Amino acid sequence: MTKYVIKRLLLAVLTCFVILTLTFILMKMLPFTEPTGSLSIKWAYYNKQVNLGYVVFKDAPVNNLGECLWEAPASVTGGSPAYFYKAPIITQYLNWLGNIFTKWDWGTSTAINPNYTAMYIIGSRLPVSMGINIISVLISVPLGILLGVVAALKKNKLTDHIISTAVMIFISVPSFVIISLLLLWFCYQNKWLPSQWPGSGLSAEKRFLGYIIPVISLSFGSVCGYTRFTRAELCEVMSSDYLLLARTKGLTKRQSIIRHALRNAMVPIVPSIIAEFIGILGGSMILESLYTIPGIGRLFIDCINLKDYNVLMTDMAVFTMISLAAGVLLDISYGFIDPRIRMGAKK
Repeated sequence: MTKYVIKRLLLAVLTCFVILTLTFILMKMLPFTEPTGSLSIKWAYYNKQVNLGYVVFKDAPVNNLGECLWEAPASVTGGSPAYFYKAPIITQYLNWLGNIFTKWDWGTSTAINPNYTAMYIIGSRLPVSMGINIISVLISVPLGILLGVVAALKKNKLTDHIISTAVMIFISVPSFVIISLLLLWFCYQNKWLPSQWPGSGLSAEKRFLGYIIPVISLSFGSVCGYTRFTRAELCEVMSSDYLLLARTKGLTKRQSIIRHALRNAMVPIVPSIIAEFIGILGGSMILESLYTIPGIGRLFIDCINLKDYNVLMTDMAVFTMISLAAGVLLDISYGFIDPRIRMGAKK
């Protein structure tokens, strides 16, 4: 098991390295975008890029470095004009790796928050996405498992048909449609809830009401997924031979379900719950964009629209590491939950 864990971790690191390398190269091949703001902000930004090794500073025009990115006027430099050129991509890449491993510097924003580091911007928005998604997971997991258990115990009866039909309807509807309907009914038509994410300066009541639409929107898909998964697993376990043997030994239906059926049905369900807790860091791009939530999901869209490549690259790295961590944890958790499937276990 230890060798398997180490192997999975090394493969995850290698995969992350390859993905981020390709992403960085493709990002740097895009047209360069100047930072927004005053001349002093641009001057500070370009000087920082020079220190990081992404831009080359010259006090006179040169021809072998390509097109000049910015010609700083003498009024900003305090002397003669300054010229900034893009460094070669391979040079930028090596400097980028060096800045990450030595300074933990992932670059500077050009449009979202000019001259703020990308990690600072990610860190300021990550708690919002985490808060909403943690609440939705805490609601959707027990509710989905409960509905799945009820549907399995009432298999082929009216209760099962109602739950299964509702699950199929809601799981087939795209998430942005559900979000739009909730906004239409609860916000614009009835005015019960705020139509956008409340700011930090508002009252606690309004901030609490602001969580309702996002939590409900994120919970719909998870509840449906856990209901289907739990029902299928429990129905399969309840029809197994060992459960029939438990009944013949004198256990009641309730005892056999609680002691044996539910315990074995949870083996494939619990790892998915663990993986979802890791995946909550990713946020929801559609929800955060429609409800103006200042999370890292909406940040990804804003970076694309504003061409803030440094923050976009960092946000991509966060999503990549979250996805790989969830996959590794999912694989490892199987062995801890059920010792029979541990890799490398002795017979």
